Amino acid sequence: MTGPDLPSPEVTQWLIDWTGGNKSALDKLTPFVYSELRRLAAAFLRSQPPGQTLQPTALVHEAYLRLAERERLEWRNRAHFFGIAAQCMREILVDHARSLGAAKRGGDVKKVALETAIDIAGGRVPEIMDLDRALSALAAMDPRKSRVVELRYFGGLTTSEMAEVVGVSPATIARELRVAQAWLHHELRV
Repeated sequence: MTGPDLPSPEVTQWLIDWTGGNKSALDKLTPFVYSELRRLAAAFLRSQPPGQTLQPTALVHEAYLRLAERERLEWRNRAHFFGIAAQCMREILVDHARSLGAAKRGGDVKKVALETAIDIAGGRVPEIMDLDRALSALAAMDPRKSRVVELRYFGGLTTSEMAEVVGVSPATIARELRVAQAWLHHELRV
């Protein structure tokens, strides 16, 4: 997830400096964060059905606002930051799907197709609400497995980055991701 010209340690240091109150660190960080969030948002929305009303720029702006509102959070590193960004994007996508459903009085909610969620669902493109319900059910049984899926599919984190955020080995992450995917595949089947 790091940009080609920006090493992860530099981003981590800016996050730590920003947490410490250094406003100039935020100025350095903003272009990188915006670029990464835009890339993630575009990936989420790329396979949307025609007529999708949520655009990547809107998703990025909303995620950025939600991240900026988290005042007392101490950013440990870039993986931690993008892990929280993954949570924000999931919340935004679910809120958007709910608002579409409410606007249609509970009728045909538009699908928010996540390319990677297709793999989880075995070829079926789950609605974001279905995926959110399944992830919430998984979280009730095993919060870490749910978090790992969220970090991968909503945050785009690598196995190593997820291991860093969750505090376990990459091998454990890979194993838990496989188990979570199998469980979600079962839950999201038609």
